[in-house]
Amino acid sequence: MKGIVLLGAPGAGKGTQAKLIASRYALPHISTGDILRSNIKNGTELGSLAKSFIDEGKLVPDEVVVAIVKDRLAQPDCKEGFLLDGFPRTTEQAKALASFATVTHAIDIEVDADEVVKRIAGRRMCACGESYHISTHPSAVCDKCGGALYQRDDDKEETVANRLRVYFDQTAPLIDYYRSAGVLFKVNGMQSVDEVFGEIKEVLDGND
Repeated sequence: MKGIVLLGAPGAGKGTQAKLIASRYALPHISTGDILRSNIKNGTELGSLAKSFIDEGKLVPDEVVVAIVKDRLAQPDCKEGFLLDGFPRTTEQAKALASFATVTHAIDIEVDADEVVKRIAGRRMCACGESYHISTHPSAVCDKCGGALYQRDDDKEETVANRLRVYFDQTAPLIDYYRSAGVLFKVNGMQSVDEVFGEIKEVLDGND
């Protein structure tokens, strides 16, 4: 069984690697954002509770997020393992997770802060859902629908820098927590997608 937690700053490529890992190892890719939205959409008791905080502009408390993750990991498709993306974010959440699930690999995708800012601040979006990067798509027009591309507010350089500070403040203790538990594995996120995945495969295939 593999219980994987994916760590990495915003823009480190977690989403891309999560899809590759989930496909190769036949693991459910569990994004806390996705399961939170699913619970709210389906009107579950936990979803309604989470929505009450969101509607008031408040953060969903740890105990609610933990309960939603616990409920998801109890589903039959998680019997042989799981891949968590976006949880835990703090040592308190990690300790709560340890009370009902076994993490065998905490994989930290390391990327320099300057590179993260460059990756995120260079993103451009289209209303049709397509996304581009100015390094490979300097045009301000969408190839798919011809719409005008725009930069999301949370992708602007000053916002990204602040998101990074929050991430590193929260996550440094979390990395120490998993290092102490003996399940932390670091991979070099400055490489190509295939090279990063190659390192992750070495970690997962060599540490069963």
